[in-house]
Amino acid sequence: MDVLELKKTANEVRKGIVTAVHAAKAGHPGGSLSAADIYTYLYFCEMSIDPEDPANPNRDRFVLSKGHTAPGLYSVMAQRGYFPVEELKTLRKTGSRLQGHPSMQYLPGLDMSSGSLGQGISVACGMALGAKVQKKDFRVYTLLGDGELEEGQVWEASMFAGAKKLDNLVVIVDNNNLQIDGEISEVNNPYPIAEKFKAFNFHVIEINGHDFEQIADAFKEARQVKGMPTAIIAKTVKGKGVSFMENNAAWHGTAPNDEQYKVAMEDLERIGEAL
Repeated sequence: MDVLELKKTANEVRKGIVTAVHAAKAGHPGGSLSAADIYTYLYFCEMSIDPEDPANPNRDRFVLSKGHTAPGLYSVMAQRGYFPVEELKTLRKTGSRLQGHPSMQYLPGLDMSSGSLGQGISVACGMALGAKVQKKDFRVYTLLGDGELEEGQVWEASMFAGAKKLDNLVVIVDNNNLQIDGEISEVNNPYPIAEKFKAFNFHVIEINGHDFEQIADAFKEARQVKGMPTAIIAKTVKGKGVSFMENNAAWHGTAPNDEQYKVAMEDLERIGEAL
């Protein structure tokens, strides 16, 4: 898939995010939108996966450590063919497979039920070590929020990953600089992020998380790294693509009303037309 197709697909993923959260009248659009380009590259280019065979033991694994941004994950999975796009409108509804946080109990294609911040990266470490023990070639990817880095468990897991030389593990940090209470630097400053991961024996790559060429180069570089895990620090814009949500912490966990939904979809339609 070329860069233009990736941009178009990511825009459709963003439409799905806004549609799902609006239909649910609840959810987390801001961090879902900021990670949409990362989700798109992972599911359409990077990972060895098959929606027709979601339990293949040799598939690559993805763990959404910041599980509250499930609308982004669900939207890219729908675009990739795991389930109908129309099903996104059932987000958080009683009986829906699309729970507020990812639940592997209900939805094929999910590798881990997640949501409690800090825990996802630990699970990803276990999967990566499991692959090593079983002498399997699958790779493990996990997406963290930058506010999530305030959880101590993240650094325990990182110490483990570095110590065990998990070069089949890629940790991606969605560095949009905002969490529910405001700027991460003001809430409980985790900066400098890159240096912290380097201290835990990670190979670190810093990129613009909305530039598909940089995203592609980062994942290709990660595949070449041996003897240590990789951390990709992706600088992003919270609420990316929706004018009134961009860089606005108020949209961390707020659903748009009908009028706001209309404006948001018009924003994304314009982006799509420009592409």
